[in-house]
Amino acid sequence: MGALDEAKGRRILVLGGAGFIGRHVVEALAARDCRVLVGSRHPRRRRRSTVAPVFGFRETRLESLLQAADWNEALRDCDAVVNCVGILRERGRETYRRVHHLAPAALAEACRQRGLRLVHVSALGLDADARSGFLRSKRDGETALRASGADWHIVRPSLLDGEGGFGARWIRRVARWPLHPLPRGATGRIAVLDVRDLGEAIAALVLANAPSRREHDLGGLQARTLAEHLAAMRALHRPTPARPIAIPDALARFAAHACDLLHATPFSYGHWELLQRDNRPAINRLPELLGRMPRQVGAPAVVPAHPLPLAEPVQ
Repeated sequence: MGALDEAKGRRILVLGGAGFIGRHVVEALAARDCRVLVGSRHPRRRRRSTVAPVFGFRETRLESLLQAADWNEALRDCDAVVNCVGILRERGRETYRRVHHLAPAALAEACRQRGLRLVHVSALGLDADARSGFLRSKRDGETALRASGADWHIVRPSLLDGEGGFGARWIRRVARWPLHPLPRGATGRIAVLDVRDLGEAIAALVLANAPSRREHDLGGLQARTLAEHLAAMRALHRPTPARPIAIPDALARFAAHACDLLHATPFSYGHWELLQRDNRPAINRLPELLGRMPRQVGAPAVVPAHPLPLAEPVQ
């Protein structure tokens, strides 16, 4: 029996399945003949707007699902769960601690009790000291999963590019400007990957019989600074390079706090912290999960790029 035959009919709950990452996970799982359930805060609204082949919708508000028993209805008749939910900024009861830490911890315990695989989407760059509540809560969520005893798997993508993403849309817009405002301290390298590749990699991990590892750092083909990434994206549409404008770090930090306060643009204090250090995989597991090389993001030969070390092939 082939892998597609084994996947056919499996019921997979994708939390945040109507979001940027979740939509691509749903499409990848549906292409493998899974029966995909979308967990959403607004299932009726999503049912009217979703075009991907979806088996059903379930209301899931993670800020209220803080005990294992709270997940009983959402997990009913499921074979596996993918958690793509994350919040950039807090709103009311939707706090970093509830959404990124306590709810995933309760979900992991509920999955342990039912013997379900849980694939949790986290982020790179959590191992360094961080002042951002966003980053600290993500790290606490990972710690809770490791202690759960469930069949857990953590996926940590670098920066994402693709249609419909809030941050990706802003990056593409800024890349076309004739001037590129760049914080002086944004010297860390990022390994931008196509969100479609992330969806396929997560689907492969959900359906794998016995993954040999639990933590998967994922990135695109090349590691670039923010300035290099903007240049590579601009080169897809404009023949001339943009002029970089250096922004003092103090002003960049103030702007990050202001954006958090006003809920404006994707730039946040957490992102400012990440831009100051490398946000790329030490070993890139994406080709291993895809069974092929990742898609190219941006023009390939605009600036010198740093190739990423790849995982050893699966035997």
